[in-house]
Amino acid sequence: MAYAMRTAILSIRDRLDRVGVLLSGLCAVHCLASLVLVAGLGLGGEYLLAPAIHQVGLVLAIAVGSITLVMGMARHGDPVPLHAGAAGIALMAVALFTGHGKAEAVLTIAGVGGLAFAHLRNMRHNHCAA
Repeated sequence: MAYAMRTAILSIRDRLDRVGVLLSGLCAVHCLASLVLVAGLGLGGEYLLAPAIHQVGLVLAIAVGSITLVMGMARHGDPVPLHAGAAGIALMAVALFTGHGKAEAVLTIAGVGGLAFAHLRNMRHNHCAA
């Protein structure tokens, strides 16, 4: 019974970390592609650079990141993902309240990078524990 519960929790945490890595990657691709398309080609600025897209994405990433960081620390005890992820979440939270523009993009990409590192490190611990 305890083994089944442990396996289920590891599976859920692994999936959340994978979703976090996916969200981080999509966010980085969105930011970079938006800048190239809008600045280079003048296409899609009203849709690609809409503040609502960034706000929703950041809130989702912060929520998933917070849950997986706490679950990871509780399971494997390695503080590195927690510290890197917390720094990433802090940068992303600041980006939420920064005016839409270059500063927001830099804060978001830096935060997403830290959070993605934390998710990957948590996933490595999950595979070592399995």
